[in-house]
Amino acid sequence: MNIDSRSIGILAVATLGLGACTTSDGKFGIAPNDPSWGEANRVTMAAQVIDPSPEYENPIPPTSASNAVRAIDAYREGKVEEVEDISTTESISNGGGPN
Repeated sequence: MNIDSRSIGILAVATLGLGACTTSDGKFGIAPNDPSWGEANRVTMAAQVIDPSPEYENPIPPTSASNAVRAIDAYREGKVEEVEDISTTESISNGGGPN
Protein backbone atom coordinates (compact mmCIF):
# COMPACT_ATOMS: atom_id res chain seq x y z
CA MET A 1 0.00 0.00 0.00
CA ASN A 2 1.37 3.33 -1.05
CA ILE A 3 0.61 6.29 1.26
CA ASP A 4 1.54 9.70 -0.07
CA SER A 5 1.85 13.00 1.78
CA ARG A 6 -1.53 14.18 0.52
CA SER A 7 -3.32 11.22 2.17
CA ILE A 8 -1.46 11.84 5.41
CA GLY A 9 -2.46 15.53 5.29
CA ILE A 10 -6.12 14.68 4.73
CA LEU A 11 -6.00 12.17 7.59
CA ALA A 12 -4.37 14.75 9.89
CA VAL A 13 -6.98 17.41 9.07
CA ALA A 14 -9.81 14.90 9.61
CA THR A 15 -8.35 13.82 12.94
CA LEU A 16 -7.97 17.41 14.12
CA GLY A 17 -11.48 18.23 12.94
CA LEU A 18 -12.91 15.25 14.78
CA GLY A 19 -11.00 16.26 17.90
CA ALA A 20 -12.70 19.66 17.76
CA CYS A 21 -16.08 17.92 18.15
CA THR A 22 -15.35 16.69 21.66
CA THR A 23 -16.68 18.46 24.71
CA SER A 24 -14.62 19.45 27.73
CA ASP A 25 -15.29 16.08 29.40
CA GLY A 26 -14.07 14.20 26.31
CA LYS A 27 -17.48 13.04 25.08
CA PHE A 28 -18.61 13.51 21.48
CA GLY A 29 -21.73 15.67 21.76
CA ILE A 30 -24.86 14.02 23.13
CA ALA A 31 -25.01 10.25 23.39
CA PRO A 32 -28.26 8.32 22.70
CA ASN A 33 -28.51 7.35 26.38
CA ASP A 34 -28.35 11.01 27.44
CA PRO A 35 -31.69 12.15 28.97
CA SER A 36 -31.81 15.19 26.68
CA TRP A 37 -31.44 13.05 23.53
CA GLY A 38 -34.48 13.69 21.29
CA GLU A 39 -35.76 16.53 23.43
CA ALA A 40 -36.49 18.76 20.43
CA ASN A 41 -38.73 16.08 18.92
CA ARG A 42 -40.56 15.51 22.21
CA VAL A 43 -41.19 19.24 22.66
CA THR A 44 -42.44 19.58 19.09
CA MET A 45 -44.79 16.61 19.47
CA ALA A 46 -46.09 17.91 22.80
CA ALA A 47 -46.83 21.30 21.23
CA GLN A 48 -49.03 19.61 18.63
CA VAL A 49 -51.12 17.56 21.07
CA ILE A 50 -54.57 18.82 21.87
CA ASP A 51 -55.91 18.13 25.34
CA PRO A 52 -56.83 14.44 25.09
CA SER A 53 -59.58 14.68 27.70
CA PRO A 54 -61.07 18.18 27.52
CA GLU A 55 -63.76 19.26 29.95
CA TYR A 56 -66.62 21.37 28.63
CA GLU A 57 -69.38 23.13 30.51
CA ASN A 58 -71.98 21.85 28.03
CA PRO A 59 -70.50 18.81 26.30
CA ILE A 60 -73.51 18.43 23.99
CA PRO A 61 -75.14 21.62 22.72
CA PRO A 62 -78.81 21.88 23.60
CA THR A 63 -81.09 20.78 20.76
CA SER A 64 -84.78 20.88 20.08
CA ALA A 65 -86.64 18.32 17.99
CA SER A 66 -89.32 20.84 17.07
CA ASN A 67 -86.68 23.25 15.69
CA ALA A 68 -85.16 20.42 13.67
CA VAL A 69 -88.57 19.49 12.22
CA ARG A 70 -89.25 23.11 11.25
CA ALA A 71 -85.85 23.38 9.57
CA ILE A 72 -86.37 20.16 7.59
CA ASP A 73 -89.89 21.21 6.53
CA ALA A 74 -88.63 24.63 5.41
CA TYR A 75 -85.88 22.94 3.37
CA ARG A 76 -88.32 20.55 1.71
CA GLU A 77 -90.73 23.38 0.86
CA GLY A 78 -87.97 25.58 -0.57
CA LYS A 79 -88.39 28.28 2.05
CA VAL A 80 -84.73 28.26 3.05
CA GLU A 81 -82.88 31.53 2.56
CA GLU A 82 -80.22 31.35 -0.11
CA VAL A 83 -76.68 31.83 1.07
CA GLU A 84 -75.27 35.19 0.07
CA ASP A 85 -71.97 35.00 -1.80
CA ILE A 86 -69.36 37.19 -0.17
CA SER A 87 -66.10 37.99 -1.90
CA THR A 88 -63.08 37.67 0.31
CA THR A 89 -60.88 39.76 -1.95
CA GLU A 90 -61.36 43.24 -3.24
CA SER A 91 -59.97 44.48 -6.53
CA ILE A 92 -58.86 48.08 -6.57
CA SER A 93 -57.64 49.71 -9.75
CA ASN A 94 -56.01 53.11 -9.99
CA GLY A 95 -56.66 53.22 -13.72
CA GLY A 96 -53.16 53.33 -15.06
CA GLY A 97 -49.62 52.20 -15.07
CA PRO A 98 -46.79 53.24 -12.84
CA ASN A 99 -47.02 56.62 -11.14
